[in-house]
Amino acid sequence: MSSLTSFLPLEGVRVLSLALNLPGPAALLRCRQMGATCLKLEPPAGDPMALYNQPAYAALHEGIAIETADLKTEAGQQHLHAELAKTDVLLTSFRPSALRKLGLDWPALQARHPSLSQVAIVGAPGERAEEPGHDLTYVAESGLVTGTELPPTLYADMGGAVLASEAVLTAVLRRARGGDNASGIYLEVALNTSADWLALPRTWGLTQPTGAVGGAHAGYRVYPCADGRVAVAALEPHFANRLCEAAGVTPPDMMATATHEALAAWLATRTRAQLDAMSRERDVPLLTLAD
Repeated sequence: MSSLTSFLPLEGVRVLSLALNLPGPAALLRCRQMGATCLKLEPPAGDPMALYNQPAYAALHEGIAIETADLKTEAGQQHLHAELAKTDVLLTSFRPSALRKLGLDWPALQARHPSLSQVAIVGAPGERAEEPGHDLTYVAESGLVTGTELPPTLYADMGGAVLASEAVLTAVLRRARGGDNASGIYLEVALNTSADWLALPRTWGLTQPTGAVGGAHAGYRVYPCADGRVAVAALEPHFANRLCEAAGVTPPDMMATATHEALAAWLATRTRAQLDAMSRERDVPLLTLAD
């Protein structure tokens, strides 16, 4: 194993999470993969994810210590604060009003645990943090829902998990630079902001229908083939030229309707095996798919 792959930037760091469902557990898992010692406190009813998708719950909590604590009781609060006293970063996904009711708003936490940092996952930033929402509403707001079909994955949740794990790294780096007496910091991660980040290529026009990777370039599309589909990613001129040579399309004006039609007609006559062989022989980036 190389020194790079064995480097664990959060080794020796303790992260405690109260976050349920997907973004928080996914962020905690990333922290664990970066070497952090991770503890999750769940309410007596457990995490809803365990009820509606046990395989996902199991994957998200691999290597995570899980304990039960009813934070609405004195015993639960004592359990939590005993753990927070030896924790570096607290991860939450409650609305601000819910945190206040539990005595876990930032001023209260900072007063009781000065060296503790908090990464708070919210739906939207600032004053909008009290608004209800889920992945679908955040992705729709960012312009990534273009029809009536649901997105193929939970972009805002998973993107938010990445941003939250980055925030944990930020808190730890700041603490390290400030020395042993450094106070903790509060960092807010908004799921709609993560969706906006993922949507930037569309905002720039790259993935719009008129964009090169949105369907306008004939070498960057998904086409039917004789026994399935083929995802073609021959975007650069040298890849596009090789694809067109194989298909007998000249000259290869990749934005022209005629090129789209010619490639579609040729690909429709080729099997997945034939296209895989062509890809290897001509060094053309593509992937064949079953229907």
